[in-house]
Amino acid sequence: MNPTSQPRLQWLLFLKLFCVSLFLHFHTSYGDVGTAALYSPPYLHTACYGSDASQFPSSNLFAAASDRIWDNGAVCGRQYLVRCITSTSTPDACNQNQTILIKIVDYMGRPPFALSTYNTTMVLSNTAFGSIANSSTASSYINIEFEQ
Repeated sequence: MNPTSQPRLQWLLFLKLFCVSLFLHFHTSYGDVGTAALYSPPYLHTACYGSDASQFPSSNLFAAASDRIWDNGAVCGRQYLVRCITSTSTPDACNQNQTILIKIVDYMGRPPFALSTYNTTMVLSNTAFGSIANSSTASSYINIEFEQ
């Protein structure tokens, strides 16, 4: 064995172990899992910004927060990466590999939100919901993964 090859082998072994430990340390996601419903217009008057129409992002990717993430209004303006995740009960509900960035602009613990949406994590605007949910899905509820 060449005397210079032993340090090189040690270095390669270290590098392989380091890469494996990184792989095991970093998970595919650090996000939370929840549900989302469809948030239909009218979108004004919101709990976060009142009647200020400039609150809405130009992409129209926004949502109303449930009590789970509301945090006494501190969530207003926060942005979340959101993606639809499939389940056995709704295998075709999602546009696969589609992640969107939404902004929280409202609170869903008050009218005009239907009582049926109160068990969801967030209510997505038509544009946001349509971006991650399969248009052929019959459900107005989807499972989501989200992270700030």
